[in-house]
Amino acid sequence: PLVPEGMAMAEAILTISTKGFGVTGVIDGAGRLTGVVTDGDMRRNLDGLLNLTAGEVATRDPVTIAPTALAAEALALMNRRKISAIFAVAEDGIPTGILHIHDCLRAGVA
Repeated sequence: PLVPEGMAMAEAILTISTKGFGVTGVIDGAGRLTGVVTDGDMRRNLDGLLNLTAGEVATRDPVTIAPTALAAEALALMNRRKISAIFAVAEDGIPTGILHIHDCLRAGVA
């Protein structure tokens, strides 16, 4: 679930809602992950939210993991940082996937 920085929040909210992760990654023109928009970000920007872009609402420099990281490492990081989803990002900043804490729990990752 990725959206461009300049996307209107109304469209970004639809992406968040339809993809089921509760988060969307925000990318720049080169496809690099520059931030994430979560439910908390939207609540913090509620006043005038629909007049903002995804890039304006996003938390910058989000917590990420390498695509080669083990699921157990991702789960530990998510627990430590108190986040429910984490993007796997290649060295060039391009997101390659997303892992939700529920995916780990369903798979029995501990």
